[in-house]
Amino acid sequence: MDTSALIPEMTFGALIILYFSIGLFIKGRYLLTAMALGSCMITVSFLITAPYGQVFGGAFVADPLSQSFKFVFHVCLALSLLISLRYGIIKDGQFFEYVLLMMLATLAMMLVASSRDLIPLFLSIELMALCSYLLTGLARDDLRSNEAGLKYYLLGTLASITLLIGISALYLVTGTTDIKAIGEFLRAQSGAPNPYEYLGIIAVLIALSFKAGAVPFHQWSPDVYEGAPTTVTAFMSVGPKAASLSALGAVLYGAFGGDPEVWVNTLIFIAVATMAIGNILALRQDNLKRLLAYSSIAHVGYMMLGLLAPSQEGLSAIVLYMLIYAFMNIGAFAVVLSIQEGEGINAYRGLASTNPFMALCMLILLFSLAGIPPFAGFIAKFRVFMAAIHAGYTVVALLGILFSVLSAYYYLRIVVKMYFDTTELPHSLVPINLNIATATAVLAVCLLGIGPSLLI
Repeated sequence: MDTSALIPEMTFGALIILYFSIGLFIKGRYLLTAMALGSCMITVSFLITAPYGQVFGGAFVADPLSQSFKFVFHVCLALSLLISLRYGIIKDGQFFEYVLLMMLATLAMMLVASSRDLIPLFLSIELMALCSYLLTGLARDDLRSNEAGLKYYLLGTLASITLLIGISALYLVTGTTDIKAIGEFLRAQSGAPNPYEYLGIIAVLIALSFKAGAVPFHQWSPDVYEGAPTTVTAFMSVGPKAASLSALGAVLYGAFGGDPEVWVNTLIFIAVATMAIGNILALRQDNLKRLLAYSSIAHVGYMMLGLLAPSQEGLSAIVLYMLIYAFMNIGAFAVVLSIQEGEGINAYRGLASTNPFMALCMLILLFSLAGIPPFAGFIAKFRVFMAAIHAGYTVVALLGILFSVLSAYYYLRIVVKMYFDTTELPHSLVPINLNIATATAVLAVCLLGIGPSLLI
């Protein structure tokens, strides 16, 4: 059996084992971070050069789309590690386990992106989720982190049960868990769909929507994002969401693509509700981590518009959006980490006077998150909106544009605090790793906004 399509995963898995073996004896944060970043770079090089193909009878598929998602996961991991280097909430004694859990979660995301069978897909999602639960509650001395980890675990367990119910219902109808075979079976059947088919589709859609943080399954996001260590919040706001959306795209197109009328109206409702609730509730947030949590929910709604397009254009738009969103959101969280005076919006008063560099970086990142040209966030939103319009969902795309305009209000509130509030607060010296991470994110946002063809 030719396993060359598995080279990136096998390489990263071997590097994780190597990291674990060496990390048992070495506790230096800088060395551990360098090892993890080196593992990212090596794996990305294999992602670029590894051949496409499938193994295990098509249960694992490496194609341009899945490899692109994996690149997003490694960008997310690298940026998250960079901003974590001097983060004091994660103690020195925990840093080895912290990095190891992030690497394992990233490996699970890679497997999710390539899984084309519901059993390995479920196992990969659960490995990703277990790592996320542990990362959320890793700050054992912080009661907010403990509460967030417990909430995430309990609600995530319900989502896992729902996903298993959906898989069981689909197996009962089709006799297989292979996504492609399920699609062929459903397309070949005549007459009205089996009730268990409806149950399977809805249960899978609900479970994966929960993992992505979409409305009305979003209740965990604000509390978990606020309570988790900030670096973990930055990581979870991009990687697991991208993995969940890749899985949702694979299932909807691969298994249910021949019968879209069964799920498309439900997906439209979820997408519109996610954009609406995320943006409306973000308007009244004064804690920046909660604001970015609701902002993250809204961005999932925008990305779900790409799933409405039954073509490669929609999924490609989601990948592009996720990569740009990784730079925008993790860059914004790097600025949050640099403001040690608190998580409230008032902590940013007078930042333009005390730290002009960080204020300018935050300005660019917030403009990009709002979709204001010429920054990359505009390109990301333009691509998903056009994919929805080309698929015939013009009204839904227009609603997305309206909610995107609404989002500018709460992003610009922070800009006003930084540049127009005359009250200057003393701000601590920003560690060099946060300056590098923020500058990298801003540079990527600017370059991809001016020259999007580099990425597209």
